[in-house]
This record gives sequence, C-alpha cells and structure tokens, in this order.
Amino acid sequence: MPKATLQSGLKLHYQRTGRGPDLVMIHGLTGNLAVWHLKIVPMLADHFRILTYDLRGHGYSDMPPSGYTATDMAADLEGLLDDLGIEQANLVGHSYGADIALYYAFRNPSRVLQVGAVEAALPALIHLRTREDWVGWTYWVEVLERSGVTVPPEHRCDLEYMVRLSMSLPKKWGPLRGLPRNPEKFLRVLDSTPLTSDYEVVGDLTLENIPRVEAPVHLIYAEGSAFLGSHDYLLEHLPNARSVMLPSSEWGHFGPLEQPEAVVGHLIESLAPPSAAEDGRVAIPRPAQLRA
Repeated sequence: MPKATLQSGLKLHYQRTGRGPDLVMIHGLTGNLAVWHLKIVPMLADHFRILTYDLRGHGYSDMPPSGYTATDMAADLEGLLDDLGIEQANLVGHSYGADIALYYAFRNPSRVLQVGAVEAALPALIHLRTREDWVGWTYWVEVLERSGVTVPPEHRCDLEYMVRLSMSLPKKWGPLRGLPRNPEKFLRVLDSTPLTSDYEVVGDLTLENIPRVEAPVHLIYAEGSAFLGSHDYLLEHLPNARSVMLPSSEWGHFGPLEQPEAVVGHLIESLAPPSAAEDGRVAIPRPAQLRA
C-alpha cells in the first residue's frame, strides 16, 4: 500500500500502473481510488501510465482536521506529483475530482497537458445548485426512493443529510454490487472535518479566473445530468473546451461507474497520442455526441 508523504506531512495513498504518457485520475467525494480500477484503469493501462490516489480524508489517505477545499486538494495534488517526480500529466477527475483537476490546471498551467472533467460542478457555480428548485435535489430524492429510502421533505435540499442518507444504500457497482457498504470512514470525515462546508469554498477558481484556465478541457456529462448548468457555463467560458454527452442513465452523475466503456473511449480519443488510439490494442467506443 504505497503512500507519499508530502512536505506538509500529509500521507496520501496512491497506485501506479500502465505505460505511456502520465495520466492522473481523481475521484470525487464519498469515493476512493478503487472507483477507477473497477473497469476504467484496465482499459487505459496500455495507453497511459496511470496514477490514482485517495483524496485526503478518503480511502487509506490521512484524515487531517481541516483543508478540504478544492484549493487545498489541488495543493495536495501538486505535492503528490512533486513527490513522485511527475512534471507534466493529463488529468481526469469525476465530480469534485474534476473540480480539483481544474483548480490544479489553473494553478499550474505549465504542468497540465489536458483535462478530462467528468461532471464538474465547481464551487464558483454553487449558486446554480443551492436553490430549492434545483433539479438535482429531485433526481437525488427519486434515486433514493427507488432504492427504498424515504427522504423527509424538510431534508430534501440538505446536502449533508442527503450524503449521509446515500451512505445507507447497498453497493451499486462492481463485484460487490448489492452488498451493504461500510460507510464508517466517510461518516467519520463528515463528523470530524469541515468537508461539506469546505466543498462550497470558492478559493482560487473564481468566476473571473475560469477563463484563465489554459489547458484543453474535455467536458464529459450525461444527457439529463443535474449539472448541465455547470457544463454550459464551462463550455462557454473556458477558452479551450469541448464537450461530449453520454447517454442518460439511472444515476446520471456517475459516468465512470455507469458507462465506463463510453468514458474510456472518449478519453483515448481525446487524450492519448494518435498512435496509441490507432494501433488496434483496444476497440474504442465512440462518444455519443460531440459539441465543439
């Protein structure tokens, strides 16, 4: 179980595999590096040298009492890449991981080749998601209730309550599908850190700074996603962005788990050197729709 010790003293658990250009994959809140290894990493390992890691407070990484903003997490990523001697890399992140990738790209423009942002939300766009009429609350409640979990009306717009309630659901993907999850560590991070409030701290990547992200950004969202408002804003304001829409699905927000083949096909097409995408090592599923 390799761990890197950053200059701050924080220890981050990581895994490395594959061959080719460096690719860093960043999971979202409530996850860990395993979400990438279920299907995506094996399909990409012939095209990239892949680094996955657990965010602070997640998986087997340290859980300090503070430092959970996207700015803090981007600084953790910088320290990890310094420790491992990775000067330049492609970045792929899901949800909060996509936010962290964009923050890192803003802070370190010379060190980022391209960014794959899967369902990025961004704290600077929190105003799109805090209203009671945000469609995401309805989607979330519907999924929970289809899974047999009742959401009291007074808590349907309460982020921390909804996250905690979601932890009661059985595992949805992978070989352990249907089995109870063990939410103990994630509930501990909710209880002992400012994670949910830090999630909304804007920090470095303000609305004014979004157009200053220089790296090519590939926006990957699902049709019907609750985060299409963020998608549309980023597509309009990032100077070097293109978009792919995955088909709609039950959860919508969890493309890497629900539609891994489609996500991999787009990543190979977008991020891999041309020879890697053309040498026939894997079949590349075509993205459903591209919007330049």
